[in-house]
Amino acid sequence: MTLPEPALPSPDLPAADPATLPGLLETLLFVSPAPVSVARLAEACGTGTANIESALADLSRSLSEAGRGIRMQRKDDRVSLTSAPEHAPYVERLLGLDPSARLSNAALEALAVIAYRQPITRTDIEAIRGVNCDGVLRTLIARELVEATGRLEQAGRPYLYCTTFQFLQYFGLNSLTELPALPEASTPTPGGPNLLD
Repeated sequence: MTLPEPALPSPDLPAADPATLPGLLETLLFVSPAPVSVARLAEACGTGTANIESALADLSRSLSEAGRGIRMQRKDDRVSLTSAPEHAPYVERLLGLDPSARLSNAALEALAVIAYRQPITRTDIEAIRGVNCDGVLRTLIARELVEATGRLEQAGRPYLYCTTFQFLQYFGLNSLTELPALPEASTPTPGGPNLLD
């Protein structure tokens, strides 16, 4: 979902007061039906992106420190509010969602490859996994966890896939930087056990 084009700016609307900017941003993100870019927030508030970035950091900190039920999510330049992941079972109950609709191991594996290697082509996902991933990729796209974000400039122009805001919500992450670190690849040590013997 995308936001409609902004209306012409009101000439009599002053720039937002920096002291109240975090609260104003919370309001704007709350009423927005889709993630909003930092530039769009700066335009709406009549201030610069540096002020928006600072106020977003303050807002994110205050939401997480206060133990509130709302968290701020961020993916690249877009920002959104979402419910706290620890409250997910109660939200599912309230909305009548089916908690048994979990992802298969194959889908989780492909999603992990995309999350850590994005943007990535289907061929690269298959090379890493060692199996065809057409069906799994269709499932991830249908569940809005993955999206095609462009095409690679090479023969055949394959699609490049990335995770979405829905991915962040599904796993209770505020941003992609919260993904766990991948373990270091182990290399055989000289004089150590040789697995080929």
